[in-house]
Amino acid sequence: MSETAKTPVRATTVLAVRHQGVTVVGSDGQVTLGDTVLKHGAVKVRRLYQDRVLAGFAGHTADALTLFERFDEKLKQYSGDLRRSAVELARAWRTEKVLQRLEAMLLVADQESTLLISGNGDVLEPDENVVAIGSGGPYAHAAALALLDHSDLDAEAITRKALGIAARLCIYTNDHLSIETLGGAA
Repeated sequence: MSETAKTPVRATTVLAVRHQGVTVVGSDGQVTLGDTVLKHGAVKVRRLYQDRVLAGFAGHTADALTLFERFDEKLKQYSGDLRRSAVELARAWRTEKVLQRLEAMLLVADQESTLLISGNGDVLEPDENVVAIGSGGPYAHAAALALLDHSDLDAEAITRKALGIAARLCIYTNDHLSIETLGGAA
């Protein structure tokens, strides 16, 4: 759901997986306007703060880019402290009139933590090593959990497979993937 409009977010799939000391954030590349696909290869995952933080978005593109910029500013202000930066962004998102209208969600991760940040002021850390947002999020989340429990795949392979499964089920998700990795031999 779009936290501000309380309407379904029909936009993308972003998945974060933490496994065997590796953190991966991946997304599909589809951009839609209503029921029309405008772009197939958008990049919705970015590296921030000296390439030590990964961030992915679901929602309106311009809103998400604004949030990326604001989050990167918070990371610089708090010397890369992911949790503090996320809390401060969520606080600003809730209280600043300009930010209150933004319709997007962020997944952010570093080597230690993965967080979901919403416009309601939520900063949530998942219980499991998997979290997903966007219209295909529930599909990717379920697939990644199953793959974690029942395969020997690494974090990147789990992310790719789970996003591929989401793309087969969600009409707002495609199989043009952007994947970023922290840790391991990457």
